[in-house]
Amino acid sequence: MPNEQLDYSLGQLEAEIVLLGGLVETAIHKSVRALRYSDLDLSREIIEEDDRIDELETKVQNDCVEQIRRQAPLATDLRKIVGMMFIANELERMGDYAEGIAKVTINMGHESALQEIDDITRMAELAVSMMKRSIDAMTTSDREESSRIAIEIENDDDEVDRLYHQFQSEVLSLVEDDRSRATRATYLLWVAHNLERVADRATNIAERSIFMSTGVIVGGNAEAQAAVRG
Repeated sequence: MPNEQLDYSLGQLEAEIVLLGGLVETAIHKSVRALRYSDLDLSREIIEEDDRIDELETKVQNDCVEQIRRQAPLATDLRKIVGMMFIANELERMGDYAEGIAKVTINMGHESALQEIDDITRMAELAVSMMKRSIDAMTTSDREESSRIAIEIENDDDEVDRLYHQFQSEVLSLVEDDRSRATRATYLLWVAHNLERVADRATNIAERSIFMSTGVIVGGNAEAQAAVRG
């Protein structure tokens, strides 16, 4: 017999996850914009707003534990709750990466970023897109659609990795030509690393979304496809 109260609570938890993802998306976009324009005030705003992300992640975790305590869910419902606890933590870490980028901008002061800021922007756009689609994979009840999204995200993660390694090579080449750029280059490499980690965590969320619907933890495209077939 359906548990209407638990279904309602799961819907509320999903809504909190979606809200958390929206806060993280905003923080990442703001952090890259602050870097591009050396906007120190915006960077400080991002750091302050990270507290809201932390608070919401804590609320999701507490709400999940409360549902386990009160409802004693089994099978699919339990997987959903445990999965959402994992996803909330991944999103909170993404927020930390945005905060880290803001701190880099403050450390750089009013020094302009290197010309490779456009590469940073491309990485950020792709990583944020991956994050948003990973949450879509969590909210869909269609196992095949969830798998399709996860496979797309795996492929995009490979592209982010490619952009990251390309960025590393380009920045290091610039430093070899002009040692005075070493400090700024180091800062930007750290920014690129943070964005690469955002993409990795989006991939983790997509894989966990498949676990929520199938009970199978996957680690790649082939496993995602097999999970749905199984």
